[in-house]
Order: sequence, then C-alpha cells, then structure tokens
Amino acid sequence: MKAYDVKKGTVVEHNKMVYQIRDIERSSPQGRGGNMTFRFIMYSVPGGQKLDLSLKSEDELTEVDLLRREASFSYMDGEDFVFLDKEDYTPYTLSPATLGDAKGYITEGLEDCYIQIIDEQAIGLQLPANVVLEVIETPPELKGGTATKRPKPATLNTGIEIMVPEYIATGEKIYVSTLTGEFGGRVETKTF
Repeated sequence: MKAYDVKKGTVVEHNKMVYQIRDIERSSPQGRGGNMTFRFIMYSVPGGQKLDLSLKSEDELTEVDLLRREASFSYMDGEDFVFLDKEDYTPYTLSPATLGDAKGYITEGLEDCYIQIIDEQAIGLQLPANVVLEVIETPPELKGGTATKRPKPATLNTGIEIMVPEYIATGEKIYVSTLTGEFGGRVETKTF
C-alpha cells in the first residue's frame, strides 16, 4: 500500500519486523511539484519498540495480514483493558502501552471495536470512527460571545482534554473523532 493510504492502527511490515502505526504527521513542501512527506510513529508488535519512519507519499509499505475480531470493552483488570469477542466471548487483554492514545476513548460498554490478532495474540485495537464522551469540566460560556467561534478546553470523562465550541457545557455528551481527537458534535438527547 502507498504511504498516503496508511491510517492510524494499520499493521505493516518494515525491515522484516511488524509494526502498528500509532500516529501520522503529514508535511507538504512549500515549492511547486513537491511530494508530500509522511512521518509515521509506529511500535513493534509484539514488544512495543518505537520507530519513527519518514516516507514520500508514493513509497510503499506492506500491510500485514491479521485477524480482526469484533469486540466490546468489558472491564479493567488492574491497569489492563479487557475486551470480549462479540461471537464467542473470548476475552482479549490489552495493556495501556499497547493501546497508546486509544485508551483515552475507551468507556464502559464501548461497542464496534476490532481487536487485531497475529498468531493468536491480541496486538492492537481499532476503535470506531467516533465515540460518545461526557464533558466533566469546561469553563462556562461567556454571554454575548456567540458571534465569535472561539474554542475552549474541556476535560472528558476518560481524562483526555480537547477543544470544544463555547456553547458546550459541563455534563453534556459529545461526539469525539478517534482519528483526530477533535470535537465532532453534540449528542442530541431525545425527550418524549
């Protein structure tokens, strides 16, 4: 696969080792006809050794064949996160180091996750594109400030902090993109 097709969570082979992509930074050259450069932050699987790799957009990476099992988050076992397979209820345990930034999006009962498995060992987690999180702390909205679109910091129930629009208040549930970590909208509550 081309470097521009790689997404967070993809498992690739590089120098005869298997790595999971944890973060991607894109940089565009300023001149004409330049080629976009991608910087991949990836961790070896298993082992968790970090590697920074820079590639041009047309460079190739080999995607590793791995088994993906749909699962939901079940419970914490000490520091570890335990997910249950949706079909046969097999428990898969992932450490905080294996999850990386993904642990900031995991809430009780989280569904539509995929456990990535190589040689019957859980090596990673693919999250849904958006998750619902609750704002537990954010400054109040400034009255009369509705004409400007100023973001403000908000701490969410998993402990991560993101920027949200001024109209979001403490206690509200919001959508958060697991790919970018950005605010994705307010969760509408239905009243009957």
